[in-house]
Amino acid sequence: MKQFFLTVLGVFTGLILFVVVIPVVLLTVAVASTAKPTTPANTVLELDLRDGISDQPSTNPFAAFGGSGLALTQVVDGLHQAQGDANVKAVLIRLPEGGMTPAVADELRQAVHRFRASGKPVFAHSQGFAPTGAVMSTYMVGASASELWMQNTAGFQATGFSADSLFLGRAFQKYGVKADFEQRYEYKNAVNEYTQSDYTGPHREAMTAWMTSIYDSALGQAARDRRTTAPALRSLIEAGPYTAEQALANRLIDKVGQVEEAETAAKSRAGKGAEIVEFGEYLSQKGERTGSGRSAIAIVGGEGAIVTGRGGAGSFGGGSSIHSDDTAEAIYDAIEDRDVKAIVFRVSSPGGSPEASEQILAAVRAARAAGKPVVVSMGAYAASGGYWVSSQADWIVAQPTTLTGSIGVFGGKFVLADALGRFGVDMRGLTVGGEYADAFSPSQSFTPDQRAAFAGSMDRIYDDFIGRVATGRKLPVERVREIARGRVWTGAQALPLGLVDQLGGLTEAVAKARELARIPADQSVRFKRFPKEKSPWEAISEMFGVQTEAARALIMLGGVMADPQAQAVMQRVNGERMRSQGAVVLADQPMF
Repeated sequence: MKQFFLTVLGVFTGLILFVVVIPVVLLTVAVASTAKPTTPANTVLELDLRDGISDQPSTNPFAAFGGSGLALTQVVDGLHQAQGDANVKAVLIRLPEGGMTPAVADELRQAVHRFRASGKPVFAHSQGFAPTGAVMSTYMVGASASELWMQNTAGFQATGFSADSLFLGRAFQKYGVKADFEQRYEYKNAVNEYTQSDYTGPHREAMTAWMTSIYDSALGQAARDRRTTAPALRSLIEAGPYTAEQALANRLIDKVGQVEEAETAAKSRAGKGAEIVEFGEYLSQKGERTGSGRSAIAIVGGEGAIVTGRGGAGSFGGGSSIHSDDTAEAIYDAIEDRDVKAIVFRVSSPGGSPEASEQILAAVRAARAAGKPVVVSMGAYAASGGYWVSSQADWIVAQPTTLTGSIGVFGGKFVLADALGRFGVDMRGLTVGGEYADAFSPSQSFTPDQRAAFAGSMDRIYDDFIGRVATGRKLPVERVREIARGRVWTGAQALPLGLVDQLGGLTEAVAKARELARIPADQSVRFKRFPKEKSPWEAISEMFGVQTEAARALIMLGGVMADPQAQAVMQRVNGERMRSQGAVVLADQPMF
């Protein structure tokens, strides 16, 4: 009966897609391809960050149905193009009220500074800074603007950095669920969620350290932009919260007013007849920057958890993953392209499968062996498996607040027999084969021999990880063991440890790739992106026949996934799915 309803749902969704959605999408694509409107003579670009942005654009042409559709790399590229666009006179940024992913904020700030260096102003408007997550990173972006506005009724509550962790240890104990896990080692804290009721010493130590690093970094950058000192700004901010008027009096902001007033001010600076143009619209008009010249730099993208196999265009929006077949193939395609002289590998991932990570790393090694330098540009995360795939690049560039490292491994199972038994459900297992055949059965704990074998596999993966890092970073094995143990570092912390080579973003990574490829500074280069975005026709051909994906598409069309709580649940469910599929080099993903 369940399968019947799933089939009906899939058919119904397919009809909706074919009859309603797809014709609209294809018509939109057709119109967009034939009509390229020009940017008004005096343009103010409005960049709205309140819905959040991904790190990279999806290769799925329907991904925008799952969110705002803006990607950080696109925004950075768009601001670069706007610098030299005579029609663009100013930028207005709409800031979120809560925290922003710190590394995203770092890269946005750098892009804002480059735009302002062209002589054009940037206005930022806030409807308040709420005490949630890394709100100081949000303030840092606002502080980088020429003018920072705040609504009159809003509060300036950016007094620090907070993060919450959920511990299920007591609940599991109460209901008879046993979390039977192995971790390597004490800083691989994802296991603690299931086994503890509070922070362990190493968990508290590591988390406090990277939170402090992020907070100090944001304070330092904001202080520099507000022309004060970090200690002075810290004292002032931590003495809050403030009203908008108080924030103005303390010179934390520049103007108090509604967003319409900020828009008017921006248009006044832009010139007579100035118009507001949404940033996404501008991006669609300009397209991606491709550059010129005979020599090319390949941009290979990877965002999300690292999994084996191939991806598909089987959904409207949703989370992204790094599929090892696709990513490795993209790198090999760049190797085979004679015009490509170097590869920039953009990594934003909390990790995943060691097998998938090793497949991608093998492609990185192949590129280097072919004489094509590989520069990794780390996004918000490049931790655990995300660091595994990065470890043997020629050069690693990270933002000061990129979460990286987490060189460690964990794995295990939940034993559910006792919990189910309390509700009259009896779980019994049958096994054919060797003793290890039922090692991951939820009906019983590991036997001593099973645990010994499983612990051995964890040790092997950990040693392999250590070896990859030691080779790639040219560090003694024992030194890597000291800084590993599953500990997460920020980019600023990782730099003196030798885990990264440079602080910066994609722009700095491209510059380093040029240098390593010995492309003269006065020679133009082209950018070639791998893998290429699928056409709507390719996406549609891959989309159908998968009932679960069809159901998900229907949910997204109903707007459910736009709800932050639904997104948080989906993130947790996706994490559990990843772990069940062998993602043993997966790091925590803090909610900013």
